[in-house]
Formats: sequence, structure tokens, C-alpha cells
Amino acid sequence: MRANRRTDTKPEMALRRELHRQGLRYRKDYRLDLEGARVRPDIAFTARRVAVFVDGCFWHVCPEHGTKPAANTWYWGPKLARNVERDRAADAALLAAGWQVVRIWEHESLESAVAAVLAAVGPRGKPVPSPPTAVDAVTVETVTVERVTAETAADVSRID
Repeated sequence: MRANRRTDTKPEMALRRELHRQGLRYRKDYRLDLEGARVRPDIAFTARRVAVFVDGCFWHVCPEHGTKPAANTWYWGPKLARNVERDRAADAALLAAGWQVVRIWEHESLESAVAAVLAAVGPRGKPVPSPPTAVDAVTVETVTVERVTAETAADVSRID
């Protein structure tokens, strides 16, 4: 198992290359110390609070391609179950801290993986617009009224 990589896997590298090519900037293997858990997403958009994980089919028990080893089931069964439990705990900790989680299987196409990340982050790193709250609407209206009033006062002084 020493030869198995924790970071910089082929699917992860391909995704990172394409995201970078499209102008997105991110942190790789960034450690997040959250309340009650430490999480290391493969790709983290810290300003947008989006964590992206590229999961291997074997190690994270993919429902389509995950296989159960026939030898040493006493070891592999609990180990793979712990991996899945750790994934769910990381998801819960990130969601509780206000992060959005994107999980991508290694067998997914690069286009669908990039589309999933862009849906969460927004194109070129621009934040996905959130619906305005009542406080935001009032603030915007107040600023607009003040600006119109200042412009109106300047117009009136020019007429005199």
C-alpha cells in the first residue's frame, strides 16, 4: 500500500489542470481544521468555501465499480467501511462549517467533473449569486436613494 498515492492521482491531476486552464485558482490538499474534525479536500476553493474530493472506485467503495477483495476479507472489509465512514464524517463536518462538498468518482468523465465543480464555484471563480435577503434589499434601496438625492442636489445647484 506504500505505492498508493494520497494526492496527485491521475484523475485529480487531470481535473486540476482543466480547472486551472479555465482560470480557476484553488488550493490542493489543503488542511481544514474544523470543529471536531480535520479534513483535507483534494481541491479547496477557500474564498467560495467549496471542497472537492476525487474518490477512487476501490478505496471509497464505488457502487458501480467498487470491488470487494476475495483474499484477506478480515482486513479489507473493515478498512473500506472505515474509509466510507470517514468520507461521510468529513462531509458532515464541512457542511456544518458552511462549506459545499463536491465528490467526484475517478471513473467520471473530465467534462462532467469540471461541470460539477463549476456549478458549485461558478465560472472563472465568480461566486454563484445567492438570493438577496430582506436586509440586503433594504441596504441596496437606501444606497440608491442616497445616490439619487446627491445627484439631484448637484443638478439643482447648477440650475441656480
